Amino acid sequence: MTTKQWVRITPEGVVLNGERLTTTAQGAALLTELYRARVNDYPKFFKMDELSKLGFIASELILQADGDRHQDSEDRAVILFNRSSSICNDRKYQKTIQYAEDYFPSPALFVYTLPNIVSGEIAIRNGYYGETMFYVLDEHDEDLMRATLEASFLDKSTKSAICGWLDCEDKDHFEAYICLIEI
Repeated sequence: MTTKQWVRITPEGVVLNGERLTTTAQGAALLTELYRARVNDYPKFFKMDELSKLGFIASELILQADGDRHQDSEDRAVILFNRSSSICNDRKYQKTIQYAEDYFPSPALFVYTLPNIVSGEIAIRNGYYGETMFYVLDEHDEDLMRATLEASFLDKSTKSAICGWLDCEDKDHFEAYICLIEI
């Protein structure tokens, strides 16, 4: 497997293929700044939960750097990992159902109570029809992540993958390390 592109995003900033991107915002505002400056053509971004925004921006940055956005592909997988599942949005949704006197469940929030929504968002945006998975691990385990990824490449139809660690505890505490890899 060869890493073609990679990005690391934290609340403090972004490094794309070893180069720090110039940004002015931090925390949750950083993702919006990146969207407006680098993407700005997918209004659904503003309806996404924080985990999906993080994964969406990370994938956009590496795909733009690679120059192959929106190329429908049956051989590209999206395989992501984290430790906190969709806890950021789960907490928001819990507030809508916690008290009988203030019960207002929101389908817009509920849809994002599954971490695999972000892998689906990336696949739909880019026309990927390969494997899409989101694994929740007890901890960041490089060996397990590599083994899982290698197993995905045993399927001869998988030639490349957007993969990596994508964790979001709340809007100001997140981390993405996402790669575009090929065999």
